[in-house]
Amino acid sequence: MNFNKQQFSIDFAGQPLTLTVSRLAEQANAAVLGQYGDTSVLVTAVMGNKDKDIDYLPLVVDYEEKFYAAGKIIGSRFIRREGRPSEAAVLSGRLIDRSIRPLFDSRMRRDIQIVVTVLSYDEENDPDFISLLSASAALLISDIPWNGPIAGVRTARIKDGETVINPTNRLFTENKNIVFDAFIAGTENKINMIELSGNEAEEKEAVESFVLAHEEIKKLIEFQKEIVQKIGQKKAEVALIEPPAELREKVVDFLNDKLEQALYVKDKTERQNQIAELKENLKQYLLQESVQGLESADQLFEEKVDKLVHKNIIESEKRPDARKLDEVRELFAEIGLFKRLHGSALFARGNTQALAVTTLAAPGAEQLIETMEISGKRRFMLHYNFPPYSVGEVGRMGGVGRREIGHGNLADKAVRPLIPSSEEFPYTIRVVSEILSSNGSSSMASVSAASMSLMDAGVPIKKAAAGIAMGLMSVPDGRYKILTDIQGPEDHYGDMDCKIAGTSDGITAIQMDVKIEGVTPKILEEVLMQSKKARLEILEFMKKTIDKPRAQISSFAPVIMTLEIKPEQIGEVIGPGGKVINAIIKDTGVETIDIEESGRVFVAGMAEEKVISAIRYIKSLTRQFQIGEILEGSVIKILEFGAIVDLGGGKDGMVHVSELKEGFVKKVEDVIKIGDIVKVKVIKVENGKIGLSIKALSK
Repeated sequence: MNFNKQQFSIDFAGQPLTLTVSRLAEQANAAVLGQYGDTSVLVTAVMGNKDKDIDYLPLVVDYEEKFYAAGKIIGSRFIRREGRPSEAAVLSGRLIDRSIRPLFDSRMRRDIQIVVTVLSYDEENDPDFISLLSASAALLISDIPWNGPIAGVRTARIKDGETVINPTNRLFTENKNIVFDAFIAGTENKINMIELSGNEAEEKEAVESFVLAHEEIKKLIEFQKEIVQKIGQKKAEVALIEPPAELREKVVDFLNDKLEQALYVKDKTERQNQIAELKENLKQYLLQESVQGLESADQLFEEKVDKLVHKNIIESEKRPDARKLDEVRELFAEIGLFKRLHGSALFARGNTQALAVTTLAAPGAEQLIETMEISGKRRFMLHYNFPPYSVGEVGRMGGVGRREIGHGNLADKAVRPLIPSSEEFPYTIRVVSEILSSNGSSSMASVSAASMSLMDAGVPIKKAAAGIAMGLMSVPDGRYKILTDIQGPEDHYGDMDCKIAGTSDGITAIQMDVKIEGVTPKILEEVLMQSKKARLEILEFMKKTIDKPRAQISSFAPVIMTLEIKPEQIGEVIGPGGKVINAIIKDTGVETIDIEESGRVFVAGMAEEKVISAIRYIKSLTRQFQIGEILEGSVIKILEFGAIVDLGGGKDGMVHVSELKEGFVKKVEDVIKIGDIVKVKVIKVENGKIGLSIKALSK
């Protein structure tokens, strides 16, 4: 069988990049095999044959990790196969979705599915880069209507000011001077998606790196244009939802003098009630008028709201809740809400409320991570829950969706740089953000709540972090307005959602999505500077509630102490089948004893005296005796040639008959007996055996 391979290659950021189109997955609308270094992905694009009776674009992006790609056999012991997507896979799928979605016509109603299958992973090149490029190329050469191409690159900013394009994973393990790690996507003219993890990065250096990244993106756009000229298909004619002209006219006439009054209300619940009532009145009016295409009335209502919100902000800076463009909503904060929790904080900004709870545990409670890309442990976790009641709805509880994973990951990135090392604070730390009410940027509220909760728990975080959601309203003639702390209609109808978190000294996380083609670096710079003003304002407010970590952790949190032993002594502490370590736990009453391969020992318990007792026990077990040291112990055994003395901690030594006293000793019992407490001097330490002397004490 001839697979008719067509390969297109360039060198990018010092590595070979190849896109191959062949008969692989030939029943898809298009399929591209992308290779970068030794990382390979197969991306397929498929569009359904029928339009659906729904009110949204049914686009799905599935990112499939395959364990074989990294040469691993993992998963459940009894089911050695891939199961639900890992959080990393969900985040990668979201990254691609957020980049390509704005370039579809939102009026399309055909199912579109992009499936990214990672076939090979070389541990150096992150698959996200080649996955997005391959997805763009597949859509571009297919018959699926789409306004691409698009591309994205990963960047790393080093402290010396250098920006590295598409750094290998090795850079992040070998270089400790990374200021931020970002993935930037865009079209030929605009940037339309940003995902950034920072270590208090400056706004200016972030923008500089975005500009450099966009120059590299342009090269990848040109590369794709050359491909589509050679093998691109004619785009299919797909119906776009267009309401009847008569219906449009009736809806516009009815809403003209009513919409603004219903929409421009400060309270979210009142606004929702008034809009619901207005929609019902519109429906009754249209029924009386007997116009056709009533199913499109909601779409026209949304269009009218969109135009009104844009017009009022662009022309008169009028926001639905009457705030200034750079004004943050009313703030509220409280800590220590529940006595038995290790740390808690409630943070509210307008109608958005986040309750963050911190739980401290022993190192053994670390999360084990085993994915295609990573095998390791995580000692800091931030989880985000978004129950339906937070938006006044009835819905299914339980389970974690893509929203929860994405928002939780963003808040996690914002706070993680502030977490002390295990040497400074030997605890496993879990923060859970419960969204009690949502009206704009609950993920950024989670950052503030998490920071205060950690401080309330006594976690010595370096400083507090806060976040804010920035929006954009723009019109085709180039005019635009930047909005601080978007909510309600501004979030839903706005052109951009850019969440920026950080400390008083810099940015720790950015996540930007758009509903338009993208934004320019100039707009991005203005957004970052305006967000800094809001962030500093929120941080100052938070200080009034708690300005530094508590000096002591909660009495309900475990006490953890550490000590170092030699790696070769680990076996002595554990004992055969865990006999010794289990005995220590039972005898002292501690909760856990965790030992690292390096010999670092963590002892955790609910009472300090119990932990100290276990520490002493382990120290005695691992004590290194020195020649010349004088000890005291009990005689536990008499032999023909000497006596055995218990030195504590499971260690003993022997006093040879010749070392009992000066002169000849006929019988050991003539000098000492079982049960005697004697002072001895260490005269020999060899292969774990300890030689003692009583005679040497008199010299």
